[in-house]
Amino acid sequence: MRQTFVGHGASRGSALGRARVRLPHVLEVVEEHIPAKRVEGEIVRLHAAIATVREEMFALRERLHGALAHEVGEFLDLHSLLLDDPELLQGLDELIRTGRYSADYALRLQRDRIASVFQTMDDAYFRSRVDDIDQVIGRIHAALHRHDAGMPGVAGEILVTDNVAPAEIAQLQAQGVMAIVTTTGSILSHSAILARSLHLPLVVGAEGALQRINDGDVLAVDGATGNVILEPDANDLRAHRGRVRELARERKQLHRLRREPTRTIDGVDIKLYANAESRDDVAEAHALGAAGVGLYRTEFLFLQRNELPDEEEQFRVYRDVVLGMTGRAVTIRTLDLGADKADRTGLALRDEPNPALGLRGVRLSLARAGLLEAQLRALVRASGYGPLRILLPMISTREEVRQVRATLKRVTLELREQGHAIADNIPLGAMIEVPAAAIALPAFIGSVDFLSIGTNDLVQYLLAADRNNEALTSLYTPLHPAVIRLVRDVIQLARKRDKPVAVCGEMAGDSHFAPMLLALGLMEFSLHPATLLELRRTIRHCDLAQLQSRAPALLRARDRAGIEEWIAENAPVVA
Repeated sequence: MRQTFVGHGASRGSALGRARVRLPHVLEVVEEHIPAKRVEGEIVRLHAAIATVREEMFALRERLHGALAHEVGEFLDLHSLLLDDPELLQGLDELIRTGRYSADYALRLQRDRIASVFQTMDDAYFRSRVDDIDQVIGRIHAALHRHDAGMPGVAGEILVTDNVAPAEIAQLQAQGVMAIVTTTGSILSHSAILARSLHLPLVVGAEGALQRINDGDVLAVDGATGNVILEPDANDLRAHRGRVRELARERKQLHRLRREPTRTIDGVDIKLYANAESRDDVAEAHALGAAGVGLYRTEFLFLQRNELPDEEEQFRVYRDVVLGMTGRAVTIRTLDLGADKADRTGLALRDEPNPALGLRGVRLSLARAGLLEAQLRALVRASGYGPLRILLPMISTREEVRQVRATLKRVTLELREQGHAIADNIPLGAMIEVPAAAIALPAFIGSVDFLSIGTNDLVQYLLAADRNNEALTSLYTPLHPAVIRLVRDVIQLARKRDKPVAVCGEMAGDSHFAPMLLALGLMEFSLHPATLLELRRTIRHCDLAQLQSRAPALLRARDRAGIEEWIAENAPVVA
């Protein structure tokens, strides 16, 4: 019988297929005791399952490339940390030895024990990590029963589940899943961002789907509107075919824009830069006609290894990025590593109360003088091969910029004396992602050469709302009036002081927001290569002067609804 479920469209695309229902990650395991003679064998079986999960996650990490590796890698790294957590492992062994529990029931008890500790914490960041614990425990449980592991035969099917972790998205797509429907989740979550990067249709918040959809049911999924239709009728099937034809036509149109300028209707050129962290990303950015690399992440050089990369290794990587852009500007961000990432080198502090507010970004670099000097030396040497800019993450004070600039000046003089051919001028910029930096910007804008607004962190710090906490989905939004006004203030001050400014967060890659950002005065965007052509198409249909004349109405909006109304009224007509 036909039925419609209305969720939120998190990743565009249209899919038609049979449903594969996956119930929530809850271990329904009955209490089971084992005889003493089976204890050591059960521990060996458990350790073998844990080793299998480690190998699977390592293999997935190795298959990922570029920006995809960054998005998925953060969660694989966190899961790796949990797998290596002595409290988890020792607790499991102890439960099996002292309680003589089966490995399955020990997993259940240990999961509940750790989750209860996290759930009683005041900090929302740690409460939200319960999902990661469930994902890791679920993987181990599946490995204990290999015949239940994975999802064989999902090719051509649509997954219906309670939620989906970012680490699963790429794996599910590789297995042939056509679309994903979840009963919870946010369109701003990491999973949604990753699904959009992979062009995998995703609908979140489809209430009742798990209760009413069964394995094998036919579903029609519209990732744009968020509509999920159970047992579609003839009209639904015609509508689906129409969406598929429209998407195919759109892809052809976008492909033609690879070599076209990013120019508004009234003849103003807008710069589109690409976010990257690998040679593949750089090659794609070049092929799409990006103005350059607006954000090159260096964390991947430091993660999942036991020793720090030395100056020479870093230099070769940075040099190759610069060469790959053949004269177009490359902005390389210094290390943005914190306790929330799987750092085995001992750089980041372990067990920080709140990693999001801890020793990360430029704070960590300044606390480890040798680390900062080695990275700056490598960057300065790479500047001899093409235009390079250095970007500092997590800036909150003028003194942080001054300290880095002093070190940069010293290593530049040393390298020149050593005979290295380096650029005459290497611009130094600051990420504006901490509200204090945005508010105090007039006091230190003279100390930087350019700015990059990191809206992902700026929004969650400004609104005190973790974007991965589903309970705060309605609060975490870049369309809060405070966010809009703060972004406007940063852009206006930068332009007044003749400092280039870009937006490099998720906000920049959403073509829906492009007219609003143009109205606020933004002339440079830095985004994932996957959405660059779509943004270019939107900008080519915008009248910049007209949008900027309507900016006062945008700034008068009192709430999210008012801003959304402005966006709807000023959306360009894209033929």
